[in-house]
Amino acid sequence: MRISVIGTGIYGISLALQIALNKHEVIMWSENKTLVENFKKKHSLEPITDIVIPKNINVTCDLELAIKDVDLIFIATSAKYLKETCLNMLSFYDKKIPIVIASKGILNDTCCFLSDILKNTLKAKNIGVISGPTFAADLLNKEVAALSIATTKRCVKDKVNQALGSSTLKLRWNNDIYGTQICGSIKNVIAIASGIIEGLGYSDSTRAFLLTEALHDIKDLLLKLECNPKTILSYAGVGDLILTATSVKSRNYRYGILLGKKVAKKEIANYLEENTTEGYYTLIAIRELLKRRKIKMPIIDILYDIAIKGKDAETLIQFLINKK
Repeated sequence: MRISVIGTGIYGISLALQIALNKHEVIMWSENKTLVENFKKKHSLEPITDIVIPKNINVTCDLELAIKDVDLIFIATSAKYLKETCLNMLSFYDKKIPIVIASKGILNDTCCFLSDILKNTLKAKNIGVISGPTFAADLLNKEVAALSIATTKRCVKDKVNQALGSSTLKLRWNNDIYGTQICGSIKNVIAIASGIIEGLGYSDSTRAFLLTEALHDIKDLLLKLECNPKTILSYAGVGDLILTATSVKSRNYRYGILLGKKVAKKEIANYLEENTTEGYYTLIAIRELLKRRKIKMPIIDILYDIAIKGKDAETLIQFLINKK
């Protein structure tokens, strides 16, 4: 197959390398002209990674070229740039081409799910979502890992399996597109809470307490948003939550540690500027979504007060102890 990966961040690169390993042709799109020029000269993607790029991967700044005559498209841009990227694709995207979201998040201004952007902007007919406990570095190192594929279309499921499935990457299908996106987004917010606990100096026992409560809250949220509550038990649910909320590889977790340590506002602002911290933006978006849907999820309000309003991080512990 000829497969497009939109975005040359480290996760997009890890997907492209996995696809290339399965002997497919990959064309990646990047808006970074310097990166593309360097690729043409050296066939490398430095400074993002020094991993040798195989010959069946190409990189271009031409978005039309990147999605022309492809069998499958993966979107791996930051969530906040997804709509802009889709608008740029609109004039030459074939709405029948399966398109799969590898990004995680909810738009701040509209509270839209990323799949809705594909539907409303591109009129895409065959949409999928991949999500699960996979750090890009682990995929690059060919560590044994797993992902959920959420789609209602068999053609998407089959092509994603062909593209990514291997002896080291297990794929499991579900048809809960919205539930998978909720789990993939909100786990970044809970990872901030977990980091706060670490920063405050509390134990692994306290973190386990938090994660248990969070699993119940997410399950309730899935029900209220008319999704499948069993999705919380998928790789995209509990799997990704455990990974992101317990590892210093997680930018969201590290951000939470800074909040828990009560470092200076300037240091936190610098961290957010230098690191793509999806949980920060998702926190704002999901709080607004809950408000619009008239759904109560107190942990989101607590985290919003700490991260956005500067409330004492210890209120998270008080909340957990007093939570019914």
